[in-house]
Amino acid sequence: QVHLVESGGGLVHSGDSLRLSCVASGHELGSYIIGWFRQAPGKERDFVAAITYSGDKTWYEDSVKGRLTVSRDFGKNTVNLQMESLRPEDTAVYYCAAQRARPNLPPSSILYDFWGEGTQVTVSS
Repeated sequence: QVHLVESGGGLVHSGDSLRLSCVASGHELGSYIIGWFRQAPGKERDFVAAITYSGDKTWYEDSVKGRLTVSRDFGKNTVNLQMESLRPEDTAVYYCAAQRARPNLPPSSILYDFWGEGTQVTVSS
């Protein structure tokens, strides 16, 4: 069992930056990949980025490369999503999720084992 709690969402203006954090707790976290997904109103939940819990590998959805950065903060034991140059289309509920790493299951898949409750990010124009 892995418990995930997101924080850091809020209302920002277009062009602003925001950092989301995800605290993961549970057993054998080293065997998990932590992913970030987002879901805008009326749309499907989409993959944004992922990182191994050890922090040695990352994955990104193509459209966010260079603007969003996923990282591990070992001191605070968090997985962070740094978002730069935010746009109104980034408005969504952002979720972190944990996927036990498996062969042939890409981190961009929606098939994660545990999910947080989400944090709202709203970007005004």
